[in-house]
Amino acid sequence: MDTEKAKEIVVKAIKTALGGEKEISNDMPLIGSESSLDSMKLVEVCLSLEDAAEEIGFDFDWTSETAMSKSRSMFRSVQDLAAEFSKQSAI
Repeated sequence: MDTEKAKEIVVKAIKTALGGEKEISNDMPLIGSESSLDSMKLVEVCLSLEDAAEEIGFDFDWTSETAMSKSRSMFRSVQDLAAEFSKQSAI
């Protein structure tokens, strides 16, 4: 799956978790003090992505050892999460 398709899936999951209340940008942080997602909403996004991945035919693993690292996490931004989702879909 290309990154643009993955980004559509990620943005949809984030909008659902936020109740459609906020505009989603590529560089929107998903963790840290500037994030619009609290920890429960981030888990909602991850579970939604697990479901989407299962429908597509792969397992999405969001529990890596770097998941919450500010410098290496897939949750640094929408674009990073989409890139990771795309990467895992190709494995």
